[in-house]
Order: sequence, then C-alpha cells, then structure tokens
Amino acid sequence: MTKIHSVDRCHMLALIENFSDQIAQAEKIGNAVSLDSSFSKGMTHIVFSGLGGSAIGADLVRSYLSYDVPIPMFVNRHYRLPAHVDEKTLLVVSSYSGSTEETLASLEEGIRKKAKILAISSGGELSEHARRRGFPLIKIPGGFPPRAALGYSVFPLLVALSKIGFPKAYRAKDVLETRELVRSLSQSSYGPSCPHDKNMAKQFASSCFEGYPVIYGSTDFFDVVALRWRGQFSENAKCLASHHVLPEMNHNELVGWKKPESLLKKVTVFILRDQADHPRVQKRMDLTREIIRPLAGHVFEVRSQGESLLARIFSLVHLGDWISFYLAVLNGVDPTPVEVIQHLKSELAKESV
Repeated sequence: MTKIHSVDRCHMLALIENFSDQIAQAEKIGNAVSLDSSFSKGMTHIVFSGLGGSAIGADLVRSYLSYDVPIPMFVNRHYRLPAHVDEKTLLVVSSYSGSTEETLASLEEGIRKKAKILAISSGGELSEHARRRGFPLIKIPGGFPPRAALGYSVFPLLVALSKIGFPKAYRAKDVLETRELVRSLSQSSYGPSCPHDKNMAKQFASSCFEGYPVIYGSTDFFDVVALRWRGQFSENAKCLASHHVLPEMNHNELVGWKKPESLLKKVTVFILRDQADHPRVQKRMDLTREIIRPLAGHVFEVRSQGESLLARIFSLVHLGDWISFYLAVLNGVDPTPVEVIQHLKSELAKESV
C-alpha cells in the first residue's frame, strides 16, 4: 500500500474503488431528467458525438443496446458529422468537460442540420450552449478525469433513452446487479487488500510489466470493452497497447503473428469472453487462442461475470481499470495526469479552429 500511495498522488485508486457509488449517483441523475417520448417523435436514428472517455461511454451504450434499439445508432468521434444527420436525428452530444473542441464543432453542425439535440456534460461551453439555445442538458458532477467518470457518461443516458421511447435501455434491476457486482469485485477480488496470489488484476498487471498488452473481444458486445482496456493502459499506465475484434481479427491481424519474434514474446494477450458471444465467434476464439499461445509471452482468457449483460460488460470494464492501475504502480507513474494531452491542447489553442 505504501508504494501505491507514493505513486498514486492524484488518488485514482479512490475513483476506481468507489465506482459502484458513481453508478448509483449516475442512475439518480438519469431518473431526475425531465424527458418523455415526445422528445424523440419522428426520430429515425441516433448519433452520439464525443471523444475520449465521453465517446467510450456513448459507445458502451451503443454496443449494449445494439440488439434492443430498433433504429440505427452511430458514435461520431470527429469535428464533422455524417451526411445522414438531419432533422430526424437524435444527436446526443457528450463532453465531460464541456470544452472538447471536436464535440463543440459537431454540435454547431448538428444545429445547422436541425437535429434534435440532447447534451451531457459537467459544465463548460456545452452547458452554456444548452442554456442559451434551449436544448436539454444532463448535468453530471465535475472534477473527475473523464475516463474515471464513465458511470456518469453511461447510466444517465440509459435512463434518458428509456424515457424518450426505448424502454429496454434501462432496467433498474440490472443496474442494481451491476452496482453490487462492481462493489463486490473491488472489495473482495481486485482491491489493494486482496493479496497478489488471489488477485487477478495484480497478476495480470505483473504479466504486462515491461511488455505489450493486446486485447481481443467479440464484435457483439465487447468490442468497446477491448477499446476501453486499451485506452486505460495508455492513459493510466502510460504504455502502448492494441486491440482488435473477432471475427474481423481472423481475416487480417492473425497473419501478423509471425514477426518480429522478439516483440511477440513480450506480448500479453487478453481474450475477453462472454456467454453472449456468437457461437462461431466462440469457436474462433478457441482456435485463435491455440494459434497464438506458443507465439506470445502470455495468453489469458478473461470471462465476464454476472447475470445481466450490463453487469457482465461492467465486470470486464472494471477489471481493466484495476489492471491498468496496478500496471501504473509497477511502472512508477501516477495514473491520473495526462500531461501530453494537456500539452497538445495548449498547442492547438494557439491557433483558431
């Protein structure tokens, strides 16, 4: 614990440990939002616009609801919006800080295209636009690193979508299960008090130390979880990582498991698995595991936990957060600061958009 506290100077540990409380508060925020089905009347598709942690939240919503919401959903990570955005689009603009320049640019385009707009933010310019222009805003608490505010990016949106005509988006019992599972995993399985020989997160972090993590997930629901793990390795542990999804990975990246051999032996592979994966994808994962096992440094299958799909998704999201945290400690880097991103933003601010 002494080493953790000497490295974790900005207290990322507390944010991960208390994530279940964030889920509870985020659900309350969603339930307090004043929206009804008239808001989505005539809507033919949904576009989420955001970057970084805000986009991951939107992408988790998109992935989770992909077989329950009967209209197309798209996550936009760019200044521009797709050509199909029009007056029949529900444009969900998500920026935790409220100041993400790409997201604000896409908002302006959405307004010009007469899209129906719903915003989610802790403040900044986005909140001010909502106040002046009269579109609804889901106000979430500030003061978090955006990636550590994932619950605020996901759960209010699920509740809001259920209110405007997509009832399967929010199931209170599934949110309760998710919250209780995350709390249990933090307290009993992944937290600092759980010893290394019984702590999967610590063991996986040790396997990644001075190596290269590669994460594979299924296209069905866990593509975004794999992307989340990759991002957490980069931002928290300050190390490069990569990810891909099956079955697509079997049509290209699999061939790349040849060279350079010296690099392959430094790779730690995580194959994220779930009971809802397509049966043929499950078979592909089995075969892929056997093909790459003799080539990689380590290959781990990581299975989701929980009953509901929502709980199973967040069981793996939460594990990835813990692994990246412990890897940051092993790397001797404070997981919270992202100085290079702040430097990039300051350089961009010197020139107008």
